[in-house]
Amino acid sequence: MNGSTLTRCSWATNALLTQYHDEEWGVPVHDDRRLFEFLILEGAQAGLSWNTILQKREAFRMAFDHFDPGSIAGYDARKVRALLNNPGIIRNRLKIRAAISNARAFLLVQEETGSFDEYIWQFVKGRQVRNRWTSSQDVPCQTPTSDAMSQDLKRRGFMFVGSTICYAFMQAIGMVNDHTTDCFRYRQLR
Repeated sequence: MNGSTLTRCSWATNALLTQYHDEEWGVPVHDDRRLFEFLILEGAQAGLSWNTILQKREAFRMAFDHFDPGSIAGYDARKVRALLNNPGIIRNRLKIRAAISNARAFLLVQEETGSFDEYIWQFVKGRQVRNRWTSSQDVPCQTPTSDAMSQDLKRRGFMFVGSTICYAFMQAIGMVNDHTTDCFRYRQLR
């Protein structure tokens, strides 16, 4: 069976989204740097399409030191100006400042809990939530769990972490399996 005959979630509408859907979305992530990357990219995506973020992902990686929170936490006004002049990324001052603030908060969480992975996965008791949506229209944009995560992240100084962004983050890093039940990835990630 080739990739074009597989049933996928309805949002995988082009080659880039299909590759992301097939290889990353919903796969549990436990590496702190990858978790930080997804957190920053989900915040950058606010008000935009995920397709736009995927198109700019490599430029983001280069501009933000491969999402090294230690490096980003030390960014100064000169680095912010350089980022604002970088056409490869989303040049939004608030989102850039949020990335820096989030790096600092991320490092504090690591210091407090040992790893961001341990901290973030506690919201689902360390296990992927397996939903059973039959249609993409059934998938919520936020849940009580994403509400709690959002509140706690904000309390810790994180920015651009509203409940909807947190739920998208949960989907991206596999805290929830929100592939529809007819999607071939739903069964693979069970």
